[in-house]
Amino acid sequence: MANKKFLASEITAEKIYHERRNFLKKLGLASATLGFSPALSFANMADVKKIPHNIKDNLTSFKDVTSYNNFYEFGLQKSSPKANAHKMKIDPWAVEISGEIEKNKTYALEDLVKLASLEERIYRLRCVEGWSMVIPWVGFSLSVLLKKLTLSSRAKYVVFETLYRPNEMEGQKSRVLDWPYIEALRIDEAMHPLTLLCFGVYGKVLPNQNGAPVRLVIPWKYGFKSIKSIVKIKFVETMPQTTWALSSPKEYGFYANVNPTVDHPRWTQATERRIGDSILAKRRKTEFLNGYADEVGYLYSGLDLKKNF
Repeated sequence: MANKKFLASEITAEKIYHERRNFLKKLGLASATLGFSPALSFANMADVKKIPHNIKDNLTSFKDVTSYNNFYEFGLQKSSPKANAHKMKIDPWAVEISGEIEKNKTYALEDLVKLASLEERIYRLRCVEGWSMVIPWVGFSLSVLLKKLTLSSRAKYVVFETLYRPNEMEGQKSRVLDWPYIEALRIDEAMHPLTLLCFGVYGKVLPNQNGAPVRLVIPWKYGFKSIKSIVKIKFVETMPQTTWALSSPKEYGFYANVNPTVDHPRWTQATERRIGDSILAKRRKTEFLNGYADEVGYLYSGLDLKKNF
C-alpha cells in the first residue's frame, strides 16, 4: 500500500465512528446486543490501527453501507439483505482450507481473527451496476493467512466459497444463480497487501447483510469479487469457473477489474453514482482500477484487460 499521509479533514465520518471505543469492546457489545458472532468477542486483539490513505471523499454513511447491498443469498432487492440476513446463524463458524497445500486445515473464526492485529482501511467500493461507496473496513491482509500455509507449486489460483444454507438464506432457494456462490483470485492478487480479509466495518463486527463474519474486500475489482460469509478456501492449478462468469460469461469475466473503458452490456463503467449523494449530483468519473492503479497495475502488465475483463 502506498505510504500516503492521512488527513483527518479528508473524511466526514459518523458520530458513532468518531466516538468508538477500542474494537475488542465493540466486539463484545455487538455479540451481546446485536446478534453478531460471540466467537469474535474472544479474540485477543489490540486497538485497530488506522492505515493511511489518499481518499478525499466523505465516507458513505453506516446506514447506507448496511442497508444498500447486493447479497443475492437473501434476495434480489438492495433492501433484502438487511431484511432477511438476521436468519443466518454465524456462531459457531469455521473456514475450511484445502487443495494444493501441504496439509488441509480448518480455522475456527476465533483463531482466524487472531492471526494478525486488525487494521482499519478506508477503501472505495465500486459496483458493476455503476454505483460506489467509501467504506472503513476492519481486517488484515489476506496474505497473512496465506503465508501461514505451505502451498504446492501447483497452487496458481485460490477459490472462495460462501455458506450454503437455504433454510437461513432464502435467496438460495431461487435459481437466479448456481449455489453456493464461488469467487476466485490469482495467487498474486490474493497475496497483494490491499486484498483484505475483513471482519468489521465502521468499528463494528460485520453485520450479517455485509458478509458476516468474514469476507474479502478487493478494492480495485468490482464488488461481486469481494465474496461474503466465507466457509471454504481452496487452492487450485487452473483458472476456476466463478459464479457470475458461469451465469453470464459475456457480461462477467474472471478478473472483474474496475475499468472505465470497458462497459458492461447493461451499465456504463465510465461514470458512477456515489451512494449518499444528492439525486441532483453529477455522476463521478470512474478511475482505472478504482483509483488503485499505482498499487496494483503491475499485476496486469502485458495483459489485455479489454479481453480479460
